[in-house]
Amino acid sequence: MKKRRVFDIDFPDEVEAVPEPSVPAGTEEARRGPMASAIQENATALRERQAAEAQIRAENDRLAHEFVRMKKEGLIVDLIPIDAVQTEKLSRDRSAQRDPDLDELKASIRDIGLSNPIQVEVIGDTYELVQGFRRLAAFRELYAETGDEKYARIPAGLMAAGETLEGLYRRMVDENLVRRDISFAEMAELARAYATDPKTECATVEEAVAMLYASAGRQKRSYIRRFATVLEGIGSALKFPEAIPRALGLELEKLILKEEGAASRIKARLAAAMPTSAEAELDVLRAVLAAKPAPTTKSATPAKVKTTFRMAVPAGTVRCAVQNGRLEIRSEQDFSAIDQRKLEAALESFFKELE
Repeated sequence: MKKRRVFDIDFPDEVEAVPEPSVPAGTEEARRGPMASAIQENATALRERQAAEAQIRAENDRLAHEFVRMKKEGLIVDLIPIDAVQTEKLSRDRSAQRDPDLDELKASIRDIGLSNPIQVEVIGDTYELVQGFRRLAAFRELYAETGDEKYARIPAGLMAAGETLEGLYRRMVDENLVRRDISFAEMAELARAYATDPKTECATVEEAVAMLYASAGRQKRSYIRRFATVLEGIGSALKFPEAIPRALGLELEKLILKEEGAASRIKARLAAAMPTSAEAELDVLRAVLAAKPAPTTKSATPAKVKTTFRMAVPAGTVRCAVQNGRLEIRSEQDFSAIDQRKLEAALESFFKELE
């Protein structure tokens, strides 16, 4: 028997082919353990959540900017309590008399609801009315009559605070010009109130008409100024100025400017007649125009000239209107809160300075 050497190796006749590695040696993907898998899955989920949150924040920012824009333009509508709506900031261009057409508006609201929301300026927890005086009045009457809670809140377009006083007046005036016929007397009275408001920049009725009714035609603005003259002369004696038609108002303006004492004569006739309806008051005015004036000698007294100016004093801005026999002072200061003796002393000093 042949003795085999210890280190002899039997090699196979054919060498098996060794497969080429697909990746460099030492870089094979190691099998991850449960903890590593959990960490990677958590990191992936975190990245996805952060991306989703970034998208949500971007969308919220876009919606917030859009909300601010829409609110500034009065395009946001909400139901607000009627008791939270104030009507103090703006002098209204509606007569203080109850609108006879308000019953028709109330019937429409009962049947189909309010088609057009009012417009308000948001001021803290309250709202200042800009547009919709009649609609608000209708809701208040309906709530008082029925007690139905659906009339306790009114649809309102919400405007962000910050609009200029001039802009708010223009919004109010322009809506009434296009939505419902408003009388020349009502427009003229608003112009007079605006001109005497210390918070506005207009010193005369002419300036107020030009600003408030810029969208109206030149002829219409002329009529408004002429009606303002009528109200200046006899407005204190009129109960239904909004009922005066255009032609009658223009004739009254001519009479007041042409004849010395005409305004006093008209007021005396109205006081004597004591009309209780618009038609009765119009009859008195027409009768005054139809009456033939007594012949008088030509007066050498110059026509009344009204001067207006404003002053800055420690208490604020003061507006003054001066004409023959009359001095009018308007200020934000509450003169009724001042002691009467102090007022008398101030007036005495004032007239002494004029001597």
